[in-house]
Amino acid sequence: MRAVLLVAGLLFTGIGLLGVVLPVLPTTPFLILAAACFARSSARLETWLLDHPRLGPPLRAWRERGAIPPYAKGMAVFGSALGFVVFRLASHPGPGATAAVALLMLAGLAYVLTRPS
Repeated sequence: MRAVLLVAGLLFTGIGLLGVVLPVLPTTPFLILAAACFARSSARLETWLLDHPRLGPPLRAWRERGAIPPYAKGMAVFGSALGFVVFRLASHPGPGATAAVALLMLAGLAYVLTRPS
């Protein structure tokens, strides 16, 4: 099981690092998952992630207080709005699909925006 969690942690770290350069892909949720996997598989990688000068502070804030920094909340709103616009323009969905996607995005944003900063 440790090997599976280690591979999952590395995969989530890779996806999270892609999110640093791709504007619509979130970074922090994948790094939170990576840290959780590393906590059960590799103390060295968990320490590296939590002590990283750029990636570590939001992860520690999440662990300690369940907090999401204000800039991350803003990026979540921006990314969701951009994603919704791209969804509408690229796929021309019907009203049912549009409503379903909008409700899912709003539910996700409601969760993010109600977390402490």
